[in-house]
Amino acid sequence: MALLPILVAPDPRLKVKAKPVESVDAETARLMEDMLETMYAAPGIGLAAPQVGVAKRVVVVDVSPEGERNPLRMANPEILWASDDVVPYEEGCLSLPEQYDEVERPARIRLRYLDHQNEIRELEADGLLATCIQHEIDHLDGKLFVDHLSSLRRNMILRKLTKLKKADPELGQPKAAVAAR
Repeated sequence: MALLPILVAPDPRLKVKAKPVESVDAETARLMEDMLETMYAAPGIGLAAPQVGVAKRVVVVDVSPEGERNPLRMANPEILWASDDVVPYEEGCLSLPEQYDEVERPARIRLRYLDHQNEIRELEADGLLATCIQHEIDHLDGKLFVDHLSSLRRNMILRKLTKLKKADPELGQPKAAVAAR
């Protein structure tokens, strides 16, 4: 397994719509494992392939309590149903380090995806898991959580990140890679 560099906004690769995978083969399963390792090291609770520069419809999520691991590995996740009731949640993102804001999303969802063994699965989710999955699917469609905010708030956050990237060129690089330099 390998730690992957995480793209930091505003990077144009984060705005690309990801392509579906035909099947979860050994290469895609390895990508999922590398993404999990990267997500845990960051640390985060979700990561989409476009965030590591891979334009494939692949996400990993783990909202388990600290010290536990129960990851979901998903290829081609598709929301089949979303509740009409919405809930606000303060979201953050590994591609927008140290930036948080409230986003409203459907409280419950049902989705279909291919798991890491190329099996079709369906899942109903609510709470943090539903929010996290919707956030990661947004990445697959070239959307960031700041795209749900007012243009004023979004531009403030993106300007702040541009300054951070200029001040710290290693922003988004795996900690192990930075430590090795």
